[in-house]
Amino acid sequence: MTVLILGGTGEAAALDELLADQAPEIRAIISLAGHTVDPRPTNLPVRVGGFGGIEGLRRYLVENGIVAVVDATHPFASVMPFNAEHACKAEGVPLLAIRREGWKPQPGDRWKSVPDIDAAVQALGNVPRRVFLTVGRLELPAFADAPQHRYLVRAIEPIGDRLPVPHVDVILARGPFDADDEEDLMRREGVEILVSKNSGGSATVGKLVAARRLALPVIMVERPLKPHVETVDHIDQVLPWLVTQGLFVTERGV
Repeated sequence: MTVLILGGTGEAAALDELLADQAPEIRAIISLAGHTVDPRPTNLPVRVGGFGGIEGLRRYLVENGIVAVVDATHPFASVMPFNAEHACKAEGVPLLAIRREGWKPQPGDRWKSVPDIDAAVQALGNVPRRVFLTVGRLELPAFADAPQHRYLVRAIEPIGDRLPVPHVDVILARGPFDADDEEDLMRREGVEILVSKNSGGSATVGKLVAARRLALPVIMVERPLKPHVETVDHIDQVLPWLVTQGLFVTERGV
């Protein structure tokens, strides 16, 4: 009996460690979309790439004896959560989503919330500014429509030619990022505005703290819609859920 973890977040990697420590009898597989060439290391078997839509995922569930699915995809994954909902419902496989809480503006914040990346590009305006982009390399091409700005891009991997504009600097780094370091970076680079996706969590919240301290405006891209499925906000709730499904009984009596 195997649990399929749809990965893409720090929660997926942490769940890997939790299961290895607390429930080694559970066999789990992490599935990654493959957007990141060098993903976080994991103790679990990993498959990379899509399933071929809903029907492909249905076949995978059946052929691999999947008894439960944990959706730990990125908060901005817009397709896989719905595919998982439909495939699991069709095959009668229990599905649990881990959805971390989004960030909320605090006193002193200067946020402008927008629904998507295209709206974020428009929100930058026509006046050239030093823009700190922290939206991931897959979202960068949209900003080529605003080449007047001077961009500072932070990404995990090289961005190649994804942002073909005259002025772009790239920082390759993986979080977590400390608020003091973020403030120093923004001062040093002359950042005038920050663009972020509302991913939530603690690993990258430091940039928002730094922007607040510096009274910098933030363009915040809000999350896409998600299916209405059973949801938790922390990995500690996953193992008890697996037990309540009648799939596993742990020695710790969870």
